[in-house]
Amino acid sequence: MIIATWNVNSLKARMPRVEEWLADVQPDVLCMQETKMKDAAFPALTFSGLGYECVHHGINQWNGVAILSRVGIEDPIDGFAPGIEPDPDARLISATCGGVRVHSVYVPNGREIGHEHFHYKLSWLDRLVEHLNSTTSPDRHVVVAGDWNIAPTDGDVWEPRIFQTSTHVTPEERGALDTVKAWGLTDTFRTRHPEEKLFSYYDYQAGRFHKREGMRIDFLLASESLASTNFFDIVDRNARKGTKPSDHAPVLAGYRIKV
Repeated sequence: MIIATWNVNSLKARMPRVEEWLADVQPDVLCMQETKMKDAAFPALTFSGLGYECVHHGINQWNGVAILSRVGIEDPIDGFAPGIEPDPDARLISATCGGVRVHSVYVPNGREIGHEHFHYKLSWLDRLVEHLNSTTSPDRHVVVAGDWNIAPTDGDVWEPRIFQTSTHVTPEERGALDTVKAWGLTDTFRTRHPEEKLFSYYDYQAGRFHKREGMRIDFLLASESLASTNFFDIVDRNARKGTKPSDHAPVLAGYRIKV
């Protein structure tokens, strides 16, 4: 099974590129973030024509998350599970695809250290752990994939000194991410590529992409039973090239499981 995650930065603007990419790469599951559309506007019929069932959680023209699957979709949940403080934004959707419990996440940006949105980010990650506890178990096949808006280590940014007073790299954010991992999830990409400066996000400004000045903030975390079957992890840098790309590249992981 190949599972991918991609912050498309507006599905309306990026739809031709997404269609082309799906036809070319044909992942079994695609988690999307920042669709930036309401549910009524989501192009489910187009994706169905490409062989994908889909679920989407979008409230307005901001945020928005989706799961596309060629291996079935069961038991979808929009947002956090019942009993957990609801999120006012559309940042999480979960479903079972081919026996894997898949979560597509768009973690809040945080804006500035100490800002109320920064505390919202930390609270959101705490609630994500609550959600996992309420809806699944670490001994199952589980993947949590998306735009985390956190670079796990200094090796996940092109120049750590540039980010010393910024969000995405603070001890608080990395600690919250570690708490999510401690639930029973592994960053197989970093295990497979322990040293490489491989990034998933490049700002549109200052030629960052061509200078390889990026961040790795998009990744898939897998439960032990799933991670043990992992056989590849890549960033599709080619999808960040060309006309009107997203500022994020797709990230893919492969798992040797029956579907």
